[in-house]
Amino acid sequence: MTEKAMTMDETGTTPEHPMWLPEAVFRGLRDRTIAVVGDDPLLGTVRREADAAGMTEVPPSAEAELTIMPVADLATHARRIDAAAVGDLGTEGYAIAREGGRTVIAYAGAAGALYGWFHVVRAGLGDADTAGGAASDAPTVERHVPRHSLRMLDHWDNVSEHPVMGQVERGYAGGSIFYEDGRVREDLSRVERYARLLASIGVNRVAINNVNVGRREARLLTDDLGEVSRIAACFRPWGIRVHLAVSFASPITLAGLPTADPVDEAVQQWWADAATRVYAAIEDFGGFLVKADSEGQPGPFAYGRDHADGANMLAAALAPHGGIVHWRAFVYNHRQDWRDRSTDRARAAYDHFVPLDGRFADNVILQVKYGPLDFQVREPVSPVIPGLRETAVALELQITQEYTGQQRHAVYLAPQWREILEFAPFGDSGPTISDLSRGGIAAVANVGDDPFWTGHPLAQANLYAYGRLAWDPSLDADAILDEWAALTFGDDTTARGGIHRLLSDSWRTYESYTAPLGVGFMVNPGDHYGPSVEGYEYSPWGTYHFADRDGIGVDRTVATGTGYAGQYPEPWRSVYESLDSVPDELLLFFHHVPYSHRLRSGATVVQHVYDTHFDGVERVRAQVALWDSLDGRIDTAVHRRVTERLAEQLRSATDWRDQINTYFFRASGIADERGRRIY
Repeated sequence: MTEKAMTMDETGTTPEHPMWLPEAVFRGLRDRTIAVVGDDPLLGTVRREADAAGMTEVPPSAEAELTIMPVADLATHARRIDAAAVGDLGTEGYAIAREGGRTVIAYAGAAGALYGWFHVVRAGLGDADTAGGAASDAPTVERHVPRHSLRMLDHWDNVSEHPVMGQVERGYAGGSIFYEDGRVREDLSRVERYARLLASIGVNRVAINNVNVGRREARLLTDDLGEVSRIAACFRPWGIRVHLAVSFASPITLAGLPTADPVDEAVQQWWADAATRVYAAIEDFGGFLVKADSEGQPGPFAYGRDHADGANMLAAALAPHGGIVHWRAFVYNHRQDWRDRSTDRARAAYDHFVPLDGRFADNVILQVKYGPLDFQVREPVSPVIPGLRETAVALELQITQEYTGQQRHAVYLAPQWREILEFAPFGDSGPTISDLSRGGIAAVANVGDDPFWTGHPLAQANLYAYGRLAWDPSLDADAILDEWAALTFGDDTTARGGIHRLLSDSWRTYESYTAPLGVGFMVNPGDHYGPSVEGYEYSPWGTYHFADRDGIGVDRTVATGTGYAGQYPEPWRSVYESLDSVPDELLLFFHHVPYSHRLRSGATVVQHVYDTHFDGVERVRAQVALWDSLDGRIDTAVHRRVTERLAEQLRSATDWRDQINTYFFRASGIADERGRRIY
């Protein structure tokens, strides 16, 4: 990317940033030859990409520098690749081999050819990563098959602007790229560019509207199907299927039926007819995303039914067309009494859904947030995922930084996601959360109509990392960060090294100056930004910390607390139950302890709070200085925007430090042993 690419134009506005696909990424492909074997719309996409990159298409017999061909044709074209070594690539995988300046990509499904193309874009056409031996030996084949067949993004976009949440709920990058002025945008060219970016990181499903479905948004299922079809047409050439979030009450609000009871035959028929109409308009439609009986959204509880009844009714409507239902497990009592310590929001999803295990239809996927509360910077992995043995589960992550600085703070989330994905709930020799997420991975998207797409330019790294980890959860978070930085910022190793140092540990930096030791939710209840230590302490939404003069934390043990720790399988049930074994970073999530309780570091709880919050601000101050040192090496518009965001991050971190430290000092009466200023 050149500076000219992003400097302000004659109107004084910043042009659209290319994210990780600037023109410079394709320079190594210019004037090279390519042969693409096969006939499929996705292969047409590859051919257009190659042409735009300046490559010359030649017949397969011409020994092109890059050949993309079906596995079945390897022997026909006399490639020295053992088809048996390629193995089963499924519909999206690909194999790649390099030898003598030539690269061959073998695919079984055309989507594999598309993903193989973007592999070459990332890695180039050189021989540097060839694992082959001498020239007389067949080249070693690298297989790349997605670990998760469903890799989805959920957009919380509203067609009409919500009076409180705006056009994009929990959106921190401007308005919607899909909707404007209460309707689908006339010009969807930016959606087309977005689809290309998503394909380059392996995303294959997109839900295009808010899970909190309003009356206007509900009509996407009926009156606006033609407009939804236009959006689907933008994603289709990139192998991405569109989904809709739907309201469970649609038969009432859209058709005037007296009920939405899932066992009512008229209701069942209405949904069956609705699904038929959708697939008539969008043949490759993905399915429905549903938030029901959660935070005021309608659901089957109103009719004395359970979640399996509701989900299976929708699944039956979609099944003839191959569609799926994503049913969110984010269900809890948001009108609870803070005086009642037996009620625990963390328990709710498990209590609702695990007893229903085995009752859900095959095309139902339960979408489960990674933690039991709500996308906190630190919380234990949800026990619902290992608890559902006979139900397809999709892990839900949050790319948009609702509780992690709202894209005003630089927070690289891939290290957190790696910890979640590799967590083994049955012990080190058992399956990981990634293994148990048989329904795939979904994440709440973080883009808007901002020229930088994500508001904070460095937040692009989170969208990139999500796609790469959804494809291969074993990838190293730092390696992904470096890959993104190289694609986005070019060859300046000083700039890339600075960006790495700024972002690599930024998640833990954010954690250090916000809510400590897993306690969570010390944020302003309205916008979820900035400190409010007791903002949720007396709230019907739950999430308390129970701080008093003697200690802090929530007792979630089986022995004396809410019993939440007992929802985990061994060994974690015992690990979390005991003060002797619970990880320090989750101490206050599982236990109420005195401020003088000593952590494994040797520090007391209250001293740990003081130390981490003072240190966190200094770490942000160092980030600011580091970014300042890159001035002149980074595109002017990008540098300016990040400078503004880092200034806000430093201000906010200071506010967090002072409010948290002051609260704990006043509550405990224990001074900072290092004598630093606490108000």
